[in-house]
Order: sequence, then C-alpha cells, then structure tokens
Amino acid sequence: MSDVAYTLVFDPNPASKVSINEFKTLLEKGKDESKIDAMKQILITMLDGNPMPELLMHVIRYVMPSRSKELKKLLYFYWEIVPKLDSDGKLKQEMILVCNAIQRDLQHPNEYIRGNTLRFLTKLKEPDLLEQLVPSARACLEHRHAYVRKYAIFAIYAIYLVSDHLIPDAPEIINDFLVTETDPTCKRNAFIALGNLDREGALRFIQENVAALETIDPLLQLAFIEFIRKDKAPELRTRYINLLSELLESNSNTVIYEASNTITALTSNPSFVALAGNKFIELAIKESDNNIKLIVLERIHDIHKKNPGILEDLTLDILRILSTPDIDIRKRAIEIALESISSRNVDEVLKLFKKELQKTVTSDADKAVEYRQILISAIHQTAIKFSQIAASVVDLLLDFIADLSTTSATDVLAFIKEVVEKYPDLRSSIVQRLLNSLDNIRSGKVFRGALWIIGEYALTEKDIQDAWKHIRSSVGEIPIIQSERRRIGEPEEEHEDEGKKLNGQSKPIVLPDGTYATESALTSEKKVTKEETRPPLRQFILDGEFYTTAILSSTFVKLILRFQEISQNATILNALKAEGLLILVSILRVGQTSYVSKKIDEDSGERILTAITYIAEGKESKLLEVAFLEATKDAYKEQVEAEDKRKAKLDQAEIQKNSQQVDEVIQFRQFGKQETTSDVDEDLTLATGVKVEEDLSSRLNKIVQLTGFSDPVYAEAYVKVHQFDVVLDVLLVNQTTETLRNLHVEFATLGDLKVIDKPTTQNIPAHGFFKIQTTIKVTSADTGVVFGNIVYDGGHGAENKVVILNDVHVDIMDYIKPAKCSENKFRTMWNEFEWENKIVIKSNLPSLKDYLDELLKGTNMSCLTPGAVIGEECQFLSANLYSKSSFGEDALANLCIEKKTDGPIVGHVRIRSKGQGLALSLGDRVASIARKTNKAKLTSV
Repeated sequence: MSDVAYTLVFDPNPASKVSINEFKTLLEKGKDESKIDAMKQILITMLDGNPMPELLMHVIRYVMPSRSKELKKLLYFYWEIVPKLDSDGKLKQEMILVCNAIQRDLQHPNEYIRGNTLRFLTKLKEPDLLEQLVPSARACLEHRHAYVRKYAIFAIYAIYLVSDHLIPDAPEIINDFLVTETDPTCKRNAFIALGNLDREGALRFIQENVAALETIDPLLQLAFIEFIRKDKAPELRTRYINLLSELLESNSNTVIYEASNTITALTSNPSFVALAGNKFIELAIKESDNNIKLIVLERIHDIHKKNPGILEDLTLDILRILSTPDIDIRKRAIEIALESISSRNVDEVLKLFKKELQKTVTSDADKAVEYRQILISAIHQTAIKFSQIAASVVDLLLDFIADLSTTSATDVLAFIKEVVEKYPDLRSSIVQRLLNSLDNIRSGKVFRGALWIIGEYALTEKDIQDAWKHIRSSVGEIPIIQSERRRIGEPEEEHEDEGKKLNGQSKPIVLPDGTYATESALTSEKKVTKEETRPPLRQFILDGEFYTTAILSSTFVKLILRFQEISQNATILNALKAEGLLILVSILRVGQTSYVSKKIDEDSGERILTAITYIAEGKESKLLEVAFLEATKDAYKEQVEAEDKRKAKLDQAEIQKNSQQVDEVIQFRQFGKQETTSDVDEDLTLATGVKVEEDLSSRLNKIVQLTGFSDPVYAEAYVKVHQFDVVLDVLLVNQTTETLRNLHVEFATLGDLKVIDKPTTQNIPAHGFFKIQTTIKVTSADTGVVFGNIVYDGGHGAENKVVILNDVHVDIMDYIKPAKCSENKFRTMWNEFEWENKIVIKSNLPSLKDYLDELLKGTNMSCLTPGAVIGEECQFLSANLYSKSSFGEDALANLCIEKKTDGPIVGHVRIRSKGQGLALSLGDRVASIARKTNKAKLTSV
C-alpha cells in the first residue's frame, strides 16, 4: 500500500529540479528565509514522488531547532509525508527525536503552537509514534484556552481510531468533557467525536438537551442535525423529525437550511415537507446573497420533483422572491412556480404576473426588457396549460402591446397564434380583440404577425367585414399620393410625371402667389416626418416598409377568397375586391415616388402585383384556395403539433426518470455480492447521473501515433477527453539496445489549451516500456493543437537527442452538444453575434434530407426547424441549427441548400457565434463534411 498524503501543494515551476546535496547545503548554511524556501521546494519534490529519506537528519538538525513560526508550520507538513518506517516496517530511530520535539510542542506555553501540533496528531497513523504522545494530548483537554481544547478533543478521537488500546476510555473521556465544557466550538467538536464513537451516549446527550434546544449554540445544533442525518434509525425517525421541526425556529439561517434539508430526506409526509419548503422560501427572501438564493431555489425544486403537488399552496409564496432585482433568480423562481401552478391558484398567479408586467413597462431598470420577456413567456405557458384563462390572458397582453418592445410584442403575437390555433371556440373573440388593438401597434414586424392571424382565422362573414374595416382605416385616405399632396398643401397635378421623381428630378410647382418652387430632398423629408395623425399602415407605407404591404396583399386575397366561399352576397364581395384593388394599386404608385423614405423593392412589388391579378381576375381556382386558405394554416398546425410532441416527450422522460415499474426487482445491497465498481465511478455516477462505462474497442480509436516505427523512441498516446480537460496517456518504448538516460517529454499547445502538469524525467532501459500522463486544460470550444518532442541524453558527452512528436489535434466535437432554443431567442442571438463564417456547399448525396442528417451528425447540432417544414419532395431546404458548448458558448447555423435536377446539392451554411474561434472551428468541420460526401464511389473494376 502506498503512503497517503494529506496536504496538496501547488508546484509553480515543475521543470526546475534541485539535487539532494543542494538541499542539504541550503538547510545547513541558510538563514530562516532561505530555509523556508528550501522546505517548500522539498515538500513539492516529495509530493511529486521522490521521498528523499537522506534529508531526514538534516531537517532534524537544522530546521527543528528554529523558532520561526512559518518554518515550524512547514516542518509539520514535512512530518506528515516523510516516511516514518524503515524497510522492515519498524519505526525509524530518527523518529524518536521527532517524537520528543512534538511532545515539547504539546507542552509549549504558546496556545497556537499547541493547537497546531494537536491538529498534526489527527493526521498521524503510526501507533508506535502516537503512544508516547497520548499523556500530553490528554493533558491538553484541561488547557485554559479553547483553541487548544477544540483540537485536543479531535486528537483524542483520531488516536482512538488508529489504535483503541492507546486510549481505551476515549468515549468516556469525550462524554465527561462534553458535560463540563462551556465553549460552543469545543462542545461541537466533542459531540461530533462522541457521535462517531458512542451512538448511545450521543443520543443521551441530545435527550438531555431537548428542553433547551432552541437556546443551544447554532454550532451544536448543526452537529445534532449532522448526527441525525447519518443515523437515520427507523425506530427514532418520528422523534428526529419532531426535533428537526423545533430546530426550524432557530435564529441561525444555516441551521434552518440544514434542518429543512434533513427533514425532506427523512420523510415524505406532506405537512412536514410543506413546512420545510416554507422555510426554504423564507430563507430565499431573507438572504441577501444571490448565490444562496439560487441554492435554496434548487432545494425547493428538488422538493417539488420528489413530492409533486405538495408545494401547490406555496406557489404565490415562491413568487415573492420576484422582489429580488437579480434576473437569474427571478427567472428560476418563475420556472419553479410554473411547475406547481394548479387550477386553484392560476388566477392569483396571473394577477401577480400582470402586476409585475406593469412594473416592467414603467421601469427603466437594467434588464427590464429581458424580465418582461420572461413574464410574457410565463403567461404564455400558463394560458396554454389552463384553457379557461386563455381569453383573459389574450386581453391582458393586448392591453400592454402598445408599451412593449418589438421583441416582447412579437412574443405576444406568437402566443396569440398558438392560442387561436389550439382553441377554436375563442377564435372569433380573439380576432375581434386583436382588431381593436391594431391602431396601437407601431412595429412592422408585429403588425405583419397580426395581419397573418387575421387572414387565417377571420372565418365568419362578420369577422371578415370587421377585419376589412379596421385594415381600411389603418391605411388611411386613398389614393395615397393625392391625399399626401393635400396634406402638405401641394397643388394637385393630374398628369404629374412620377417618373421624374423616381429619377431624382423635380417638376416645377406653381405656388399660390404664382411663382415656381422646386421640391427638394429637404422638403420631401419634412413631408415624411409628419406622422402625428397617421394610422399604422399608412406610416409603414411612407416609411418604406413594403414587406408589410406585401403581407397586406396576401391578407386581402385570403379575406376575399374566404368571403367568396362562405357568403353569397355579391355586392359586398365586389366592393371588397374594388377597394382592395384601389389600395394595392395606390401602394404600388406611392412606392415609386419620393413621398416614401425608401422605394418599393422588386420582390414586394411583384407580390402585390400577383395579388392584384388574383383579385382582378376573380377566378375560382381550387389550387388558389388551397395555397392561400389551407397551406399556411396547415403548416403552422403541424409546427404546433411537432412542438407539443417534443414537450410531451420531454415531460415523459422527466416522469420516467423518477418512476419505478411495478414489476421492477428490488435489490438489497446488503445481501448481494461485493461490488467491483470503484468509488470514483460511483462518485461520477452520482455527480453526473450517467453511468461511466468504457468500451475497450473505442479506446483503440482514440490512440494517436506520435512517432515513427523507425525512431529510437516509439510513442503513442491515448487521448481521453473529460468535460474541461484532455488527458494524454503516453506509452514510450525504447527501441535501442542502450539505456536512454534523463528522458523526458515536453508538450506545448496552440489555441485555448494549457499544459497543467509536466511528466517527470526517467531512465528507460533497452527495449523497455514506460508510461507517462499529462493533463491539458481546455478553456473554449476552439480548435487546439498539442505538439512536443522527446529529449534524452546523448552518449559520451554528446548533445541531447531530440525526437519530434506528431501533432495531436483536439476535436472540438467532444465539447459541442446539441441544444434547443426558441425561435425568438435564435433570432435575437443571430442579430447580436458579430462573427460569421459562410461555407459554400457542394455535395453528391442523393437528397437534401440525407445531407441535413450528415451535417447534424458531423457538427453535433440540433435542427430547430420542425420536420414538417422540411419536405423531402422539395428541391429547396432551409433550416436553423443550434448547439451549445461545454463552456456555455452558443453556436448558430443557417442552412440554405437546393437540389439541382440530376445534379449535386449546392448552397451554403452560415455559422454565427460570439467568438471567432468557435465559428471558424465549426466552419472547418462543415467543410470537412462536404469533402467527405464528395468522395467518388467505386462502382466497377
């Protein structure tokens, strides 16, 4: 069995080595300052694996007599790790001198030296050495200073654990000490020791102090809680829970937290669990530290997962934490509250969300916009979960739509779209409420969403006519050009050449006094800025937002086609067509003039002309009805259903995580065979929730050859990737017939990599094998390269010989994982991220779906575009992809490809990220996938 080290010391310069003779010289002739530096270097060297037993007498002779406090502290670190036994397993003769020195320190008048020495005794494991120190340690229990006594009790406890025959009456000593001691820290230490040595004695002490439990020092209360948590005796569980319930009234927040945590571990009784949850909520509100708030919120979430429904009555109390200004805490509190909402408290929760939403509208605080979006999302989820409040939620959000930012208002429209699709009974009322809010919308993006909802879900004759009236009033007076002329007081010219205005020329204008005036760019600008009384659509037209007018033209076609389908009133139908044609033609005309800030674009103009053609011809075409009245609605319906399926799948997986089958085998570990799983694997399983299983065949795929077979030293490395580091297990083989002396491997890195530890120097015999290991820290998901060389001594005074190693490339795919995010969040990040990498695609794969699957597999990204939108029969594919690295970096990608007839797949992938490295690394990965898919296949020989 190897020696155990109890103290770890950081080595700032592992490459520097000092010989034993140099250490001896420094200890013999140096002053205390140089001895301190020498002792630090000695400790580091010993912890690196070189025990250096030759220095023991020099340390005893030249360091032990010093009175320097820092040197004495380092000396006790040295006594911890120095080999104390000889090759026969007996105590070294030199340790007698050490024992005498330790005994003197245990009787030293300085209480801090005594305490430090007693703390050292708790780390000694040699009974022969401890035997002589027991009387002095027992005497320290009666020292006047509490600093000595608190370590003395642990020293007695540690000596009893090493060899109980040294202090056979240790439990009685600790029990008597506990009764007479008055210092809180000493009593706490004594109870911890007694609880581990004498369970019955600890239970008696707790019973004797139950009456005064609330007045006991918090340190001792925490020791009681720790004892109860470890004991968990079934016959005493009720008494323990009652005792913990009393401790919930303690004045210490730490005691309340630990007591609440222990109660939830001991029982699932709803009353006690709710009591603990209530105390957690009070702690989250009272504590000022944000980290503590987040930790307590996680405990509340754990209670809810293990005991669903118990925290239902505490939902509003959880939302009291929203008074905290920190956005992360608010977000977490809302997430937890949403999981415990029920039909009984949904109305109160909704009122609270409304009050918080009102605060964000009138507040100028930092991240108010982000908090507003979190609230809107929470209201959205609540309304979808409880259909009875959906209508009132729509009214609530539409009341705020004029005060919301574009992003928040877009979230509101997305919510309304989902509600109006899922609840057909509410469609008419929601459309009417949305029409009443049209005049308050000042964002083109939001208005376009409202137009889509109106065009798709205005299904009755009354709804269509009301929608037309509101849209008509939003356009304003038509024709637009003539009304704008009258607005600014310009004389109407029936035959004005608009083409000249389009070319930047101006036509003479006759003013009221009979003189000529020329319209300048300045006056045109002034015309456009008069927007005090302009309705929304009119303002969008004059601002040059013609994409909105293109959506308007599609909405007109939808309304006319649906009215034609459900009504036989030809008079109204003709009126709708005539007015629609007039509005669209007027938009086209004004789009070519200088009255608008920006001329109409070709695409929008073409879409409006197409709509005019459909309205003017008035032909009943089944294909036209399918395209306008069914296709888009069906596509959105499939998108909503796909999202619902995804959420249901996640919910089912969450339920399955904590569920047990009725026929599941019950395992009793006490009756089973001894487990072969190591403690490390168990710890990893508990920490990550994933069982660690290593496939030996997969290890072979991760072996990288570092040198050639003809080199003097053959080297290969097994690359093992952890979450934030890379471990290289390097095998070295001496292929010569001579011993290679002072052989060491030097590693260096490129990119965001850093070598943590450097391998030690070794001598490798002829044809010998040697293994070394080095750890490389990874700080970002960026392409990294590890390179290096092997250096060893040349023969007969020749220079060192060097073998260059092959480069090891760190695969960024080990640090990139598929992730999900909402469409709005994707668009927000897409606009914020400044680094973009565009890769041109050309692939010979048979279909677009095959290429998408290959891309997702090769880049570890997830597709955010629903599968229903990606049709295999299409010749064009556009999809958004998203992934997240282990370091919290977001990677976005947009794929646009098309399949040529009997030709390759062509297009491009645009990758965006916050940092340049991730965008470039993913771009290289995409390019390598394209090269791999373009390899020619051998069809015949």
